Amino acid sequence: MGETMRALRLTGWQAPVAWQDVPVPEPGPGQVLVEVLATGLCHSDLNVMDARAGWLHYPLPFTLGHEVAGRVVATGSGVDSHWDGRRVVVHGVWSCRTCRNCLRGRENHCPTLGRTERGLPRIGCGLGWDGGLAPYLLVPSPDFLVRADGVDPTVLAPLADAGLTAYHAVRQHADLLDGNSVCVVVGVGGLGHLALQVLRELGCGTVLAADTRAAARDLAARLGADHVVDDVDRLRGTTCALGGADVVLDFVVSPDTVATAAELLASGGRLVMVGAGGGRLVTGKDGRLPTGWQVSAPFWGTRAGLVEVVRLAAAGRLWPETEVHRLEDALDVYARLRRGDVRGRAVVVPRSEAVR
Repeated sequence: MGETMRALRLTGWQAPVAWQDVPVPEPGPGQVLVEVLATGLCHSDLNVMDARAGWLHYPLPFTLGHEVAGRVVATGSGVDSHWDGRRVVVHGVWSCRTCRNCLRGRENHCPTLGRTERGLPRIGCGLGWDGGLAPYLLVPSPDFLVRADGVDPTVLAPLADAGLTAYHAVRQHADLLDGNSVCVVVGVGGLGHLALQVLRELGCGTVLAADTRAAARDLAARLGADHVVDDVDRLRGTTCALGGADVVLDFVVSPDTVATAAELLASGGRLVMVGAGGGRLVTGKDGRLPTGWQVSAPFWGTRAGLVEVVRLAAAGRLWPETEVHRLEDALDVYARLRRGDVRGRAVVVPRSEAVR
């Protein structure tokens, strides 16, 4: 392993990220050391990089990368030996595991999520704690790992966030998903294209999709969307003819999408605000929207959800569209992600993996 490794680190707020030499971590009691085989790059990383001082309060510096797949190479005392050598994907929500929400299996809503001894909030790897843009990742407990033998790491990595977030956003509305359902996906990007697959997996009858990009619309059509348009506003006539949408999943949530998305709902329909594009929705029971409508803003997903996502991937029923690059090119890939030039999800791998 060596004593040091190169890691892509956030060293200051609104400051350029930089490669730094850091010690290779050693697992202590209850901890696990994972050799990183693939790491997904996410728009959330850009939001962290762009955050102004005092906004996130994560202690600096730390290594970026919260979508991580790898292999367990060392364990601390008290960790079951069956983890040795296992292929895993990391659940990036490092919750307390003892609060009422964690005990309910809702650890993504842990009210004390990642609190440090100084009271600073940290969510998990790459989000306050050191992440996967390095050769090795120290995970505080095997409770944050999901076994993933037999699945390509470049498939696993984006499932840790994009796949899990899309699955969670759809699955919580399973009571409305059947052969008669009408569902809308706004934004067929890194998460939206996975949500389309989850909707089909859960038996949604009619799926409509909107995206401004031609390549994304082509992808939506290939994934089985029944009707695809370039502007969510152009779905008004179709949804009206179908009696409105039972579920509208907005993976953009911009000022241009969110109000229109809400107006597509059927009576008792649900708007799911997944994206973070700056759009806001003014709510009220003033008769403007159908009776009994609901709105939710889901956050990430649970470990149990990640287990199911991995199961679907292993069965070939959930597959992310990916671009695979070398770890050392991560800065260039982030620049492309910022420009909107990445199709699906971007994944980086160590040089040793890239040449296989």
